[in-house]
Amino acid sequence: MGSGAGKSGWAERRPVLFPFLLSLFCLALSEQIHYRIPEEMPEGSVVGNLAKDLRLSVHELPTRKLRVSSEKPYFTVSAESGELLVSSRLDREQICGKKSACALEFEVVAENPLNFYHVNVEIEDVNDHTPKFSQNSFELQISESTPPGTRFILEVAEDADIGLNSLQTYKLSLSPSFSLINKEKQDGSKFPELVLEKPLDREQQSYHRLVLTASDGGDPPLSGTIELQIQVTDANDNPPVFTQDVYRVNLGENVPPGTTVLQVSATDQDEGVNSEIAYSFYRSGQVFGLNSKSGEITTLKTLDFEEIKEYSIVVEGRDGGGLVAQCTVEISIQDENDNRPDITFHSLVEMILENAVPGTLIALIKIHDRDSGENGEVNCRLEGEVPFQIISSSKNSYKLVTAGTLDREQIPEYNVTIVATDKGKPPLCTHTSVTLHITDVNDNAPVFHQASYVVHVAENNPPGASIEQVRASDPDLGPNGHVSYSIVASDLEPRALSSYVSVNPQSGVVFAQRAFDHEQLRAFELTLQARDHGSPALSSNVSLRVLVGDRNDNAPRVLYPALGHDGSALFDTVPRAAQPGYLVTKVVAVDADSGHNAWLSYHVLQASEPGLFSVGLRTGEVRTARALGDRDAARQRLLVAVRDGGQPPLSATATLLLVFADSLQEALPDLSDRPSPSDPQAELQFYLVVALALISVLFLLAVILAVALHLRRSSSPAAWGCFKPGLCVKSGPVVPPNYSEGTLPYSYNLCVAHTGKTEFNFLKCSEQLSSGQDILCGDSSGALFPLCNSSESTSHPETLMAVSSI
Repeated sequence: MGSGAGKSGWAERRPVLFPFLLSLFCLALSEQIHYRIPEEMPEGSVVGNLAKDLRLSVHELPTRKLRVSSEKPYFTVSAESGELLVSSRLDREQICGKKSACALEFEVVAENPLNFYHVNVEIEDVNDHTPKFSQNSFELQISESTPPGTRFILEVAEDADIGLNSLQTYKLSLSPSFSLINKEKQDGSKFPELVLEKPLDREQQSYHRLVLTASDGGDPPLSGTIELQIQVTDANDNPPVFTQDVYRVNLGENVPPGTTVLQVSATDQDEGVNSEIAYSFYRSGQVFGLNSKSGEITTLKTLDFEEIKEYSIVVEGRDGGGLVAQCTVEISIQDENDNRPDITFHSLVEMILENAVPGTLIALIKIHDRDSGENGEVNCRLEGEVPFQIISSSKNSYKLVTAGTLDREQIPEYNVTIVATDKGKPPLCTHTSVTLHITDVNDNAPVFHQASYVVHVAENNPPGASIEQVRASDPDLGPNGHVSYSIVASDLEPRALSSYVSVNPQSGVVFAQRAFDHEQLRAFELTLQARDHGSPALSSNVSLRVLVGDRNDNAPRVLYPALGHDGSALFDTVPRAAQPGYLVTKVVAVDADSGHNAWLSYHVLQASEPGLFSVGLRTGEVRTARALGDRDAARQRLLVAVRDGGQPPLSATATLLLVFADSLQEALPDLSDRPSPSDPQAELQFYLVVALALISVLFLLAVILAVALHLRRSSSPAAWGCFKPGLCVKSGPVVPPNYSEGTLPYSYNLCVAHTGKTEFNFLKCSEQLSSGQDILCGDSSGALFPLCNSSESTSHPETLMAVSSI
């Protein structure tokens, strides 16, 4: 018994179990859960513990989300206990009518994983309807000449219940003149016939009132009554007689109104008015019409097999004398294929993972055709080529499942059309379309647009500059397609990597973190990774090779000739008899750059004797261009420039000291005349002495000028005559200068002395001044002023010294 039986005493569970199938499939979808409950159970009543019958624990209920999938909400599932509850009124007569068996079939859907289970609830009849007559009284006219044993069909009661609860017997109140016979039709329904037991006498009793009681077989039984009012009429010897007691006819549904069903016929052996028969329905109806003269029955409206399948009509034939005969017309409505199948989706999963395996349940489909027989049998299929299929689950229930591999990147959604076709003639079909969206799964790794990257970067680039941008695409959606970039490997030292390059994780732009130096690092390789944000994340790698290009940022460096320890240039000897083309030496230089920037050329910038030597443009070889002449100095100085091929070019110079001598001993005297390098400390001391002397002279002149001004104010003007302009006179004739020898007025002997680091050159006057020559006083232009002296002057030789620093 189900749990509902504990509350109402009626519910009974009958699970149909198949142990072998259960051992294989743990509750197959084809298993049906059966319950039996009485009708008219109050709302909220428990039908059964559905979760327990499905072997689900209470803890699973929140995730499984059991729910009922049916067209009408008669039942619901408790989310807390998993019990199947009554949710609306269960009236068996309204649901199933006169059917002997009444059952409600529906599916219970469970999620996570998605599945459905068939449930059958049988509704048992309860004696809740009383047999009822359509009217309170029934009038019947019987001629007094009617012989005993004549039977009359009486009013039939209706009871909506079935089985024992339906109408079972009719009883007639006690009467000496009448009795009652219970008769049964082919469909099992019962109807009463009144039997005349003895002749009637209108003159003795013209009216008879009897009570007809209809009772069902319920416990306790219910009953309904009707009053029979029998009028005894004057003699009409022959009642009408129908040609058939029961007329049966099959009539197709959907015939138009006014269609003739059949024609009943009755005869009366009387004559005159007593033989005229008028036809009428025992009960008036709104479905069929009856011609009272001809007995022809026609339809008044369209018939529908799905609403009423059979009609039972009682037709009376009454003659002019009041005698009545009855016949029964049974009309069976024939089904026609006039209803298209209805397609209903239950638990449709519109978002499907693209990695769903074949056989994944997408939707539960219920197909209902109101027609019967072959007209109600339906085939279901999918239209077109789609990776799905329809699988029959049970009668009129189907499952839509995946049948192939799905790929959202190729087809993001499918418009699936389901076609349901019945087996009628002609068949009717229904098309229903549903859009199924494929949900993205991180099944695609990022793909770089290039198999590898090579980038050329010129050295001395600005730090922070972009050198390349790598791009990778991921066809997935959302985080599954969002790509970030990183450096995962390099041939650089791990610690130094971050100081060389970096990559923007969003854009893939690679930045130089420092200025590259071609001379230190000519190339390096990075391994970049593009990684999506899926779970789990997918990634791919690509190599990026950075080639550092050369720039002309290094001047040539002279390796030979090298400078001495004190920074002076070394010398090379050249034989005096060297012929033109003689290899004197070779200037050797290198350039740290590469390519054209390191392509060196050699040029003569300065030479003591132009044309005496030549330098190879590319080799740097110094050769004699001609033989040494008598006028050529023995010591030659050659300045050679070394230029690279960059733009702009950079250069360096090399100084060559070449001495023409046949031996080293012969070259040493020439080398001794080389001026010694100046001592910076001695030069500084010299400049300080000169500055001090100048300051002393200026001070002395200021003192003399002050004394002179003082004496001028205190003495006679005659004492200052010679100091006045134009008053200085010569004491003797002036000796005119002699310019016959050189550009100076006197001849000097130049003497050069090497003392330490400083050279002193002395100029010695070679002629004597005449006694009367002025050497200090001069005119206003700054020439030599004549010296004002006494009347006689003594001539004496003077020595002039000039000091110069070379």
